[in-house]
Amino acid sequence: MRSDLMRVAAALGAAAVLFPVLPPSASAAVPSSATVESYMRQAFEATSVPGLAAVVTDGARTVYAGGLGRDATGGAITADSPMRVASVSKSMTAAAVLTLVDEGKVRLDEPVPTYLPDFTMADPRAARITVRQLLNQTSGLSDAGVDIPAVERASSLAGYVAVLRTGHLTADPGKRMAYCNVNYDLAARVVEAVTGRGFPDVMRERVFGPLGMADSGIGSPSVGGYVSVFGAWVGRDELPGFTAGGAGDVVTTATDMGRWLASQTGRGRRLLTPGSLAAMQVPSAVNAYGMGWQRGTVGSRSLLVHSGNLFTHGAIQAISPETGHGFAVMTNSASLHEASYDVLVGLVEMVSGRAPTIPGAGRQQTELVLGGVGLVALGLGVTAVRRARHWATRGATRSRASTHRRWRAALRMVPALVPVLVFASYPQLLSLLMNGRTVTWAQLMYFPLPLTLVLGAAALSGLATIAARLLRLRSVG
Repeated sequence: MRSDLMRVAAALGAAAVLFPVLPPSASAAVPSSATVESYMRQAFEATSVPGLAAVVTDGARTVYAGGLGRDATGGAITADSPMRVASVSKSMTAAAVLTLVDEGKVRLDEPVPTYLPDFTMADPRAARITVRQLLNQTSGLSDAGVDIPAVERASSLAGYVAVLRTGHLTADPGKRMAYCNVNYDLAARVVEAVTGRGFPDVMRERVFGPLGMADSGIGSPSVGGYVSVFGAWVGRDELPGFTAGGAGDVVTTATDMGRWLASQTGRGRRLLTPGSLAAMQVPSAVNAYGMGWQRGTVGSRSLLVHSGNLFTHGAIQAISPETGHGFAVMTNSASLHEASYDVLVGLVEMVSGRAPTIPGAGRQQTELVLGGVGLVALGLGVTAVRRARHWATRGATRSRASTHRRWRAALRMVPALVPVLVFASYPQLLSLLMNGRTVTWAQLMYFPLPLTLVLGAAALSGLATIAARLLRLRSVG
C-alpha cells in the first residue's frame, strides 16, 4: 500500500511539473505554415526520399500538416496519406491501457496473469511481471528469451501469447530495461482480455475515436514503401509478419498525428487524467524509458521522443509538455541512413527560433562508400583467383617440408576466410550490436540490403580465392 501511495504521489507531482497551468501555447514565435512548408520542400529535395509527411503543433493548434513525394503506385503523399509509424505505436498502446487504469479496470502494479490467466512461460518469474513493467519495458522479456519468428507467424494476439509458453526471461522483472516488442503486444492482449473486444476495435473506440483520428487504425492499408539500394529507390511490400498488435501496427496520417501530439502535450482533447498522462512520460526506476516515450535531446532541446522503423517505412515523434509543441515526421522508405530524424531536427530548430539545418545526403554518401567497398572486394577476389598459381608456387618454394607447407598454406588462407566467416555470422553479429534484438536473413534483404550485398561480395571473393588456391596447391604439391 505504501509503495502504491508513493507512486501516486510521484505521478501527481510529475503532472504538476509537466502540465502546469499554462495558456494554450507557451511560445509566440512559432513559424507560419508557409515557412514550415518551405523548409519541408528543401528537406525533401536534400534527402531525396520517395515520400515525406510531417506535422507541427503548438498547443491545441496544428501549425503545419503536409506531405510531399509519391507512394509506390505513383500516388501523391499528402497530410492525409496513411503511413505506417512502426514503434511510434507504443505510446498509443500505452494510452489505451491507461484509459482502463483511469476507469479502475486495470492496475499498473498488478501482475499480468491477473488479467491474462493464459499467460504462462517456462520461466516462473513471468508470473510476477506487472502491467507497468510491460509498458516500461522492464519485464525481463527480451528477444533473446523468446522465439521471435514464431510469434511473428501468429494470426491473433491469443495465438501470440500461446507461443510465449516456451520462452524465458533474461532478467528479473523490474530490474533491467530491454527493448522488446513482445512487451507491447502482450499489453495489447491485456486490453483485449479486459474489454472483451479485439485490439483494433479498442484502439478505435478508446484512442483514435475520442481524439478525432478518423483515418487511423491497427494494421490498416498504407501507402506503398521503398528500400534504397545503392542510391536507387526500389518499391517493396513490407516484410510479412504479425500486424494486429500493440508494438508497431498503427497506420495513421500527418493530420491525425497532429491531434495525437496535442493530446499528449496536455493541450488538445483530453484522453487521460493528468496523473495517467504524467505516468506515461515519467522514466521508470531503472531507465529513461517511460511508456512509449523517452527523454532525449533533439538539436538543442530536451524533448520526449520515440522513433519507429519498419522495413519500408520510418517515423519519429517528439513533444514538449512544457511548451506544448509537438512534431512528427514519417517516410514511406527505409535505408541505412534514417532521414526522418534529420528532418525532425530542422523542425525543432525552427520552432526554437533558429535557422533550420537542411539535412545532408547521408544516405547517398553511405551507400556510395559501400558500393565502392563492394567493387574493391570483387576486384581483389578476381586478382587473387588469377594469381592463385603464383601464390601456390611461392608457398611451395619457400617450404619443401610437406607438413610445414600445409600449415603455412592454411595460415596464408586466413585473410580470405575472414569475410566468409563474417558473412556466415552476419545476423548474429548485427543482433549483438543491437543489444540482442532478433535479426533474420529475410530482414537483411530490406533496408540493410546494400551492406548485405557488400558483405556477400566479400565472402564470395574469399570463397573463390580459397577454392582457386586449393586447386593450385594440389597441382604443385
